Amino acid sequence: MAKRMVLMLGVVAVLLTALGFMKFKQVETAVHAAAFQPPPEAVTSIVVKREQWPATMGVIGTMEAVHGVTVSADLPGVVERIAFDSGQAVRAGDVLVELDTRQERAQLASLQAQSELARVNYGRMEQLVNAGVISRMEYDQASAQQKATEANVAEIRATIERKTIRAPFSGILGIRKVNLGQYLSAGSAVVPLQSLNPIYVDFGVPQQSTGQVKVGSTLRVASEDLAGQLFAGRVTALDSVVDETTRNLQVQATLSNPEGKLRPGMFVQVDVGVGASRDVITLPASAISYAPYGDSVFVITDLKDPKGNAYRGVRQQFVKVEGSRGDQVAVVSGLKAGDEVVTSGVFKLRNGAAVQVNNKVQPGNNPAPKPEDS
Repeated sequence: MAKRMVLMLGVVAVLLTALGFMKFKQVETAVHAAAFQPPPEAVTSIVVKREQWPATMGVIGTMEAVHGVTVSADLPGVVERIAFDSGQAVRAGDVLVELDTRQERAQLASLQAQSELARVNYGRMEQLVNAGVISRMEYDQASAQQKATEANVAEIRATIERKTIRAPFSGILGIRKVNLGQYLSAGSAVVPLQSLNPIYVDFGVPQQSTGQVKVGSTLRVASEDLAGQLFAGRVTALDSVVDETTRNLQVQATLSNPEGKLRPGMFVQVDVGVGASRDVITLPASAISYAPYGDSVFVITDLKDPKGNAYRGVRQQFVKVEGSRGDQVAVVSGLKAGDEVVTSGVFKLRNGAAVQVNNKVQPGNNPAPKPEDS
């Protein structure tokens, strides 16, 4: 019995020793895991500095012609001659289309003959009334007849002239909408005509910003279809009312467009000045970590681990961002000149993480990038 008890106690002691050894190994592994430091994250960085940031508002605008019409037929008639080509530049008064006027010219010849006869009769009546042969009433009738025939001649000449369709102003023609021999009703479209230089840009600004936009304010216009080209202009008119639907005030600006690259109907990006420039810190947009609770960046600095060893790491810094242009954003608070900020790789960082800076390839930081740079 005693031997059996000793054997059992020995087995229990071995089991307890084995369990204790296993627990010791688990604790030792956990301690080593806690002391393990992950390798530094590779990031790019920039040493920030203060710059002058122009106070502008970016909006979408639409190009409008200073003069733009669809030239139409004034009177009905058959197209006898087309004197233009689609897309042609014309001057005010240039003939575009001539309608058939054979009937009107025949009428003109008849009326001219009647007018000549009335003029001769009037001359005779004038001599007779002076001699007292005829009454004053007969003389007045001859005078009225002469004036009526002259008015008829002038009317038919005006009709013939109205059947010659001319350019009302200088500009660029669109695609013609008529053909030889075609019958045109009064008001039928002939060809669009647009004056392209200068040219308007129309855009809306929020009602809370209307006080910042004034007649004479400068602006710049750019289009994705005209890579790298900027057009300067000035605000020339403000609407008298705010749109009840959008709560925007319509603004019109005038730009020089000597080469005709801006066309009516184009959508463009408008940057309009709204005050004096500001002194801000500029960063690439990729440096900002956006979040509902606040925007932040990671500042690279010297840190110490739990054992007191120094290393290069990051601390998260909340910032206030106001405005953007091209690849850049403007930081108005939260940073100071000389801070080194992570510009790429922020998504994989946390507060206190170790980093290794490699600036061989930098993210875009151009205030006015070209499409080929994107």
